[in-house]
Amino acid sequence: MDDKKGNQPVCTCIQDPYADLPPELRPKPVQKIGGLRKVTCPGCGLVYWTNRPTDLCVNCEKKGVKIENK
Repeated sequence: MDDKKGNQPVCTCIQDPYADLPPELRPKPVQKIGGLRKVTCPGCGLVYWTNRPTDLCVNCEKKGVKIENK
């Protein structure tokens, strides 16, 4: 971990765990504003802000769309 030039060792415990993944596979940061989070509905693709625990929009939830867990 020491550099040949005598620099201090670099801490590896705070490095990005997703650095080896391509950008499209990295998890997106969670954006929060006043208790709200920005989500994309997996049923229709609507991007909206919510404080609900589900990512389904109200319309898809009314239609009975289900999210399959992998």
